[in-house]
Amino acid sequence: MKTKATIKTVHIYQSNAILRHLGRSFGLYGKDQREAALVDMVNDGVEDLHLKYVTLIYTKYEDGKDEYVKALPGHLKPFETLLSQNQGGKAFIVGNQISFADYNLLELLLIHQVLAPGCLDNFPLLSAYVARLSALPKIKDFLSSPDHVNRPINGNGKQ
Repeated sequence: MKTKATIKTVHIYQSNAILRHLGRSFGLYGKDQREAALVDMVNDGVEDLHLKYVTLIYTKYEDGKDEYVKALPGHLKPFETLLSQNQGGKAFIVGNQISFADYNLLELLLIHQVLAPGCLDNFPLLSAYVARLSALPKIKDFLSSPDHVNRPINGNGKQ
């Protein structure tokens, strides 16, 4: 006899709530509560920097870009430090399996490399991290796909 499973539909509207839901649903939230807390911390740090980036791009690009780029190393250093504390930077941002925070951090670092080429030059672990994650087959395929390549980074065309 076959059993029919009922799956309840959930409507989620906030991007970070969606990320966390997908992380829990697909095993992208760390292996235990400690790692989940670290994944949350990293993702919140990514979101903090992303908010600064969005503010720059949409409200003060012409007057604020130089100052933003000058301050960027201070914002990137905590991520480099976290990587150094996890298997010497040879793994993911938390633990030894990819998390939703890795995907979010990778996207943020890639757009910053467009904004400020060379911004990772003084961060060897972050540089290697971007290269390592970008080389993962599905990520590599996506990054080279027309859907990604032909899509503007920002709605206003600034980068």
